Amino acid sequence: MSQKKINIAIVGLGFGAEFIPIYQAHPNANMYAICQRSEEHLNEIGDRFEIEKRYTSYDELLADPDVDAVHINTPIPDHAPQSIKALKADKHVACTVPMATTVAECEQIVNTVNETGLKYMMMETVVYSREFLFIKEMYDKGELGKIQYMQASHPQDMEGWPEYWERMIPMHYATHVVSPVLGMVNGRAEYVSCFGSGTVNDDIAEKSGNRFAVETCHIKIKDSDIAAHIWRFLFDTARQYRESVDVYGTKKSFEWPLIEGENPVLHTAKQPEPEIPERVEVPDYAHLLPEEIQVFTRAIHDEEHLSFLQGAGHGGSHPHLVNAFLKSLVEDCEPWPNAPLSANWTSVGILAHESALEGGEIKKLPAFTLE
Repeated sequence: MSQKKINIAIVGLGFGAEFIPIYQAHPNANMYAICQRSEEHLNEIGDRFEIEKRYTSYDELLADPDVDAVHINTPIPDHAPQSIKALKADKHVACTVPMATTVAECEQIVNTVNETGLKYMMMETVVYSREFLFIKEMYDKGELGKIQYMQASHPQDMEGWPEYWERMIPMHYATHVVSPVLGMVNGRAEYVSCFGSGTVNDDIAEKSGNRFAVETCHIKIKDSDIAAHIWRFLFDTARQYRESVDVYGTKKSFEWPLIEGENPVLHTAKQPEPEIPERVEVPDYAHLLPEEIQVFTRAIHDEEHLSFLQGAGHGGSHPHLVNAFLKSLVEDCEPWPNAPLSANWTSVGILAHESALEGGEIKKLPAFTLE
């Protein structure tokens, strides 16, 4: 293992604070600086984790020549502008999802990465969750056979979250369902068609500019005979939180549990009917990580954070994300997902909403997302 150390700065210390102890333990990271607008909260986190470098100004952080990379965990509208600023300041970027809220912003990030030669990674939790890694391992080993169809859902009641979520369009935050269906087969979305269904209350509709309660989208995967189906909602629909992906193959099929805490179901073809389905326990994948951070697949720093109350710890994905980003910097290789792939995953949702507004009109993914 390389002994190279990367100076990391974390921007946004709500959900972002979860990553501090992982970077502190990783052999290739120096948890160098933190940034938060609230000086009180900044100092609280800085004192707790004994981090000396603290910034309330993002611009001042970017002016620090010792910062090698920033990990952005700020509100969604800030993701694209802050990513572009960091790249132009000669900093590598890891950014929580989604990459942006417009296709134009996605393209600007991709172009800036190409111009600077720096790394950009969208920190998508689902494709590093133990559940995804389990299904992907089965598929890569040939145990599923040929994949015939995939579907993914992300219902989530955002009532009680920060107010800016009331201004969010469901499909603008769709990477948790787009990424597993495309990532499973290492594919890119070629075009999408989406319908809106139902209506949200007048207050949410006015704030978000979106009247649909649920948006449901079909994705055509490029150079493949596979289509996938995804759906999202944020408000006014009764359903427990769920981030799921179901994968149907010729030999075996995997179905996500309907209720949080249950085991998923594996279906095996050509068995007597009662023996086709079986409950399976998904193993942990900490063995893929450096020993120093393996504990973090099961450790949660702030169990009261809403993302964990609803999100069940994101499937142990956080140390895998940190390790993948650092590996790309230390070994000078492309992160997964890199900028064009992140743009493809993000643009699916953006274009899906445009399609819904036009009654299901087909929307093609732009060429820069297919590179």
